[in-house]
Amino acid sequence: MASKKTPEINGSSMADIAFIALIFFLMVTTMDQEKGLPRRLPPMPDENMKLENEKVNRRNIVIVKINVNDRVFAGDEPIDVSQLKDKIVTFLTNPADDPNLPEKVVKDIEGFGPYAVSKGVISLQNDRGTTYSQYIAVQNELVKAINEIRDDFSVAHYGKTYAQLDDDKQKIVRKCIPQQISEAEPKDTKLQK
Repeated sequence: MASKKTPEINGSSMADIAFIALIFFLMVTTMDQEKGLPRRLPPMPDENMKLENEKVNRRNIVIVKINVNDRVFAGDEPIDVSQLKDKIVTFLTNPADDPNLPEKVVKDIEGFGPYAVSKGVISLQNDRGTTYSQYIAVQNELVKAINEIRDDFSVAHYGKTYAQLDDDKQKIVRKCIPQQISEAEPKDTKLQK
């Protein structure tokens, strides 16, 4: 008996089909966008502007440090990350007008009127050996503190949280409750243990 040969499948069109399928999937899929920390950089200074050394009163600054061992310090005292938000809220609002906490300056906010704005600044310093996860955890607590103060202000004056306000009212809230976070260059020194 003669053996019957099985006809071969023409594979030349398979490459074309695979290429078309690849192109299709590249066109219809979306890639996740990486998101960073939202920070607004200060505007570029005018070239003709004179430089002024503005001295900041020590009572208006709280230094938050993260050491190489991921320990967090607010001022000189060690603090747990979960307690940082409440400490920053108390620092920035200065509810009892404590002379050791930031002073307030009355500013005329357009669309709102006079309001006592805190001059408080948060200075964040970390070691080069600080883990990224601890750095992000501290950043999140600082932003939560600002957002809590803005929400309290918004609810008290507008009856809604900050996120529910329109753009004009959000701008007023940002002027009344500024987010002043200063980040220092990471260092290779071992901060307090």
